[in-house]
Amino acid sequence: MGRVYLVGAGPGDLKLITLRGLELVQRADVIIYDFLVNPRLLDFRRPEAEVIYVGKQASRHELPQPDINDLIVQKARGNEVVVRLKGGDPFIFGRGGEEAEVLAENGIPFEIVPGITSAIAVPAYAGIPLTHREYASTVAFITGHEDEKKTASTIRWEELAAGPDTLVFLMGVKNLKFIKERLIKGGRSPDTGACLIQWGTLPKQKVVTGTLGDIDVLARKEGIKPPAIILIGDVVKLRDHLSWFEHRPLFGKKIAITRAPHQSLKLGELLTEKGADILYMPTIVISPIEPNRELEHAIDNILEYSFILFTSTNAVSVFFDSLFRKGRDTRALSGVKVLPIGPATASLLQSKGIIPDFLPDKFTSEGIIEILKTVEVEGKKFLLPRAEEARDIIVEYIKDHGGSCDVIPVYKASLPKEIAPVSEKPDIVTFTSSSTVRNFITLYGERTLEGTLIASIGPVTTGTLRDHRFQAHIEAERYDIPGLVEAIERCVGGRSE
Repeated sequence: MGRVYLVGAGPGDLKLITLRGLELVQRADVIIYDFLVNPRLLDFRRPEAEVIYVGKQASRHELPQPDINDLIVQKARGNEVVVRLKGGDPFIFGRGGEEAEVLAENGIPFEIVPGITSAIAVPAYAGIPLTHREYASTVAFITGHEDEKKTASTIRWEELAAGPDTLVFLMGVKNLKFIKERLIKGGRSPDTGACLIQWGTLPKQKVVTGTLGDIDVLARKEGIKPPAIILIGDVVKLRDHLSWFEHRPLFGKKIAITRAPHQSLKLGELLTEKGADILYMPTIVISPIEPNRELEHAIDNILEYSFILFTSTNAVSVFFDSLFRKGRDTRALSGVKVLPIGPATASLLQSKGIIPDFLPDKFTSEGIIEILKTVEVEGKKFLLPRAEEARDIIVEYIKDHGGSCDVIPVYKASLPKEIAPVSEKPDIVTFTSSSTVRNFITLYGERTLEGTLIASIGPVTTGTLRDHRFQAHIEAERYDIPGLVEAIERCVGGRSE
C-alpha cells in the first residue's frame, strides 16, 4: 500500500508553499494537481514522476470529484507516494476533508500538509489586514458557492451580516449580487468597505475596491472573473495606506526570458522579485559534446597551459565535470591562471574551488582582451574551452601577440525540439546572447517582436539584433544578468499601464 499526502500548495505565489509541501513534491511518484496550483511547482518533481491534472474551473470540471477520489485510491494502491496538490489549504473549501474520508474508508495511510490559504494571503498581498485593533476583532471565511445538491442555503445570513467584522468569501464572484443583497437585507450597511481581488499573490493580481452597495457593479465594469475573493469590512479602507505588492517597480509587466531552461532561473527570480510576470520562451538547449577526446587530452596535460579562459558558465560546468570524472580535482590546476569573462562565471568557478586570477571590467570577449594586454602573452599557451560556435577575436589576439591557443568546443547550443506555448504577448523580450536572438526569430518569427520592448544584455547582442533589423530599446550597462535587470527597471520601472 502506498501513502497519500494531501498538500496545500498555497495561494499562487510559487514561494508560498511550505517546506514540507515542497519536500513531498520532490519525493512524489505521482502528483495529482488542481487548476489553482502554480504549474512551476511541478518543475521540482523527479523526472520520472507521473503528473495528472484534475483542475476545476468555474463551470468546467476536468474530472468530477468522485472520479478524483477513485484516482487517488487507485494510485495509492500501487505502492506509490501520491501527492494530492491542492491550491491554498486542503481543508479550507478545498474538499480535502472529503478526500481524506475516502482514504480513511479504504484503509489508505495519509497525511495532511496544511497550506497558506488564499483567504489570508490574498488580502495580505492587497495590503488589507483581516483584523486590526481599530477596525476588526473578528473574521469569518465563507464559501461563495455552496454545494449544488443542497435544497437550501445553510449560511445564516442574518447572523453573518450582524456578526463578524470582516467577511471573506471564496469562490463567490458569480454570486456577488446575491451575497451583497443578503448581507444588506441582514443588516450590514451598504456603505461598508468592499473589495475584490483577482489572481491574488500573482503578478497579474487585480484589485477593485468600493462599498458593499456598489461592489457588484464595479466588478462587472472592471471585468472581474474567477479566481477572485470577496472581502467585506472596514479593514478595506487600510489598503490605501498598506498596499505594497502592486508598487514593485516591474509589477504586472510580462517579460519573456529566452535563455536555456537551466539558465533562466536566476533571471526569472530577479525579475519576479521586482514584480514581473515571467514568460519562459527558451530558444536554446545546451548539451555537452561527448565523447570529447580533445578535452580529455587537455586535462591530462593541463600543466602545459599558462592560462585557461572561460567565456561562459556552460564551459565551466562541462570542463569541471570532465575533470572530476577523470578522478582529479582543482589541485590539478595548480600554477595555471584562470580568467573568466564575468562575475557569473567567476562565481561558478569559486563554487568549484577556484578563485579567478583576473576579472574583466567589461564582461565580453573584448574585456578579456583588455586583461590580456596587461600580461605577457608571447610564448604562453592558452586553453579556451567554449561553445561549438563562438567569436574568434580572443584567439586572434593571442596568436597576433606570439601566444598559442587550444580552442576546444565543449558544448553545443541547439534549437529546442518544441517551442513553449505563449498565450500572452510579452511587454518585454530579453536577449542574453546572439544565439538567443537568431533562435528566437527562427522559432517565433519576427512578428512576435512587433510592438514589444527589446532588452539586450550588451553591445554584441545588440549588434545581432541590428543585423536582423531590430532595435534594442534597453541595453545593460553592465553586461550580466543583474545588469540587465537594472537596465529594465531603469527604463520601465514605475511606468503606468
